[in-house]
Amino acid sequence: MALLEVRDLHAGYGKLEILKGVSLDVTSGQVVSIIGPNGAGKSTVFKTLFGLLPARQGRVTLDGENVTNQSPADLLRRGMAYVPQGRNVFPLMTVEENLRLGAYTRPRSAELEAEIERLYETFPVLRESRRRRAGDLSGGQQQMLEMARALLLKPRLILLDEPTLGLAPLVFKEIFRIVESLRRLGQTILMVEQNAAKALEISDYAYVLELGQNRYEGAGDVIRNDERVRRLYLGR
Repeated sequence: MALLEVRDLHAGYGKLEILKGVSLDVTSGQVVSIIGPNGAGKSTVFKTLFGLLPARQGRVTLDGENVTNQSPADLLRRGMAYVPQGRNVFPLMTVEENLRLGAYTRPRSAELEAEIERLYETFPVLRESRRRRAGDLSGGQQQMLEMARALLLKPRLILLDEPTLGLAPLVFKEIFRIVESLRRLGQTILMVEQNAAKALEISDYAYVLELGQNRYEGAGDVIRNDERVRRLYLGR
């Protein structure tokens, strides 16, 4: 059984319906990508999954439990974490203070300290900057900080929304390297990404959305090499 199952999801803003029956599955330990043109509804899927936008129809199941329209706080407790678009750090706090806020629901313990040290190994630039204010970091460093902070919640599933948005090529390569390393550690990730070709390279499975509906789906390498997808979405 998939860790996340989404069936016939409908959602929108006011009278405007954006999602018109989206369905997808995410299996534990996989990186799954959602790609498609602007306006396809990719980020709206994440907002609906995480309880920031009500589902008008459909069902969201996390590890066999119906979590449709549950609050973000409830979803966090059930193991779903969300890293939204843009930079969402606490700018006047240090990197380490930001990290510890990610574990605000957990007591101080030797286990927590060991996890923070392991995160510094995965994100070495954060170790170097641990005493700096988060607002002084570059965009790429802030993105890494947000990802690391989400991991301290020990999520079963992370929603990554456009993690390389606005980053320089060298930096987004590092972001993708980190995503791959997290998968090797068994982390499950559902990702929306503007750099569709690169996202498909590292994805176990992918969904292509168009106008709020499923258009194509398949293994990441199959979708990446599909002539129709290349012509329509990858800028062949």
